[in-house]
Amino acid sequence: MMDTNTHEESRDLPMRKILDRRVVVTGTGLVTPLGTGVEKNWEALMQGRSGVGQITRFDASQFNSHIAGEVKDFNPEDWIEKRDVRKMDLFIQYAVAASEQAMRESGFKVTEENADGVGVLIGNGIGGLCTIEEYHKQFLVSGLKHVTPFFIPKLISNLACGQISIRYGARGASFTTTSACASGSHAIGEAYRMIRFGYMEAAIAGGTEAALTGLGFGGFCVMRALSTRNDAPEKASRPFDKDRDGFVMSEGAAAIVMEEREAAIARGANILAEITGYAANSDAHHITSPSPEGRGAARCMQMCLEDNDVDPNEVDYINAHGTSTEQGDVAETQAIKRVFGERAAKLAISSTKSMTGHLLGGAGGLEAGITALALRDQVMPPTINLDNPDPDCDLDYVPNQSRKAEVEYALSNSFGFGGTNAALLLKRYQG
Repeated sequence: MMDTNTHEESRDLPMRKILDRRVVVTGTGLVTPLGTGVEKNWEALMQGRSGVGQITRFDASQFNSHIAGEVKDFNPEDWIEKRDVRKMDLFIQYAVAASEQAMRESGFKVTEENADGVGVLIGNGIGGLCTIEEYHKQFLVSGLKHVTPFFIPKLISNLACGQISIRYGARGASFTTTSACASGSHAIGEAYRMIRFGYMEAAIAGGTEAALTGLGFGGFCVMRALSTRNDAPEKASRPFDKDRDGFVMSEGAAAIVMEEREAAIARGANILAEITGYAANSDAHHITSPSPEGRGAARCMQMCLEDNDVDPNEVDYINAHGTSTEQGDVAETQAIKRVFGERAAKLAISSTKSMTGHLLGGAGGLEAGITALALRDQVMPPTINLDNPDPDCDLDYVPNQSRKAEVEYALSNSFGFGGTNAALLLKRYQG
């Protein structure tokens, strides 16, 4: 029979203390249709330039859409040893390049002493579709004769994380979030939680995608999801505009270096922004359409603010998911109104997809990185091509020109097929 005193004492034993630490961004890396490199991208965004053009990667004449956001200036050997390039699908190459940029800017070093606490979380929606298509064609002609032993390691989604972990010797958590267009935001959000609650000290996190192949592109075409503004590709992505006719499929990658704040300060890091909230949920409504009136997205944003008790009135800017689809843009506008009420009319909102197109699984990482840069420079990127506003999208979307403003808190939204939602809250860092 259990001793009563012992039982009573056991109930009074202290629980393991859960750390609640602050998390900062100390480096960014971008590979997008606007170019390879952070400042190249930032300059284009500030000038309102589009990276969308006619497809050159394959013959798109059989499709109703002939336009996409291709990465034009990427040379893998600028970032990866020549002997290793052939081991990586393009989505992995993009992720490695973005991570290398972020690590260089951050100045963070993985050492034998800290390696177990450094993680790599890179979101990806589709995986190595380029590799699958290439070797499937060869297999139909000659069987396994010309299939590389690197076939599987080139195409599986988690090998972006795996290659980056190996490159730096990062022995912390290494995994891929695969949640359609929210993949990159989920990766950053999960890394944020793991650092915040003491499971990791630092992380490389973001998203990547390279699915611009005939089959991948054609799949979105038969869904009637893509813009067919073929005669003016730079004007095709037009979120919140009445004349929008679908999204523009793009490719690329983005990565950020995240660290526990006190450690970053102690090593003299240049801090770009602070991450102060994250939430994820599901519409549980439809495989491709958002929930009515943006209810799922609204709840996600609300939970993100509640994550650190931030009042909606403290938010100044939202980097919207804003894909340029008829239903999605209206639903996000309604969701913002649900969360912010009268404050919604005073918020600045922009969709940088108007310039980059939609990076699918890489979009959330890219837009979180852009939001960090917006907080760093206190300037909001524009929504270009907003020439004829949709009456159902009646908020301030920073039309056509970037805008200087004081921004304390900024949200970054990502919503994906299957009803998956993610929201990240970032804060200006002032030392």
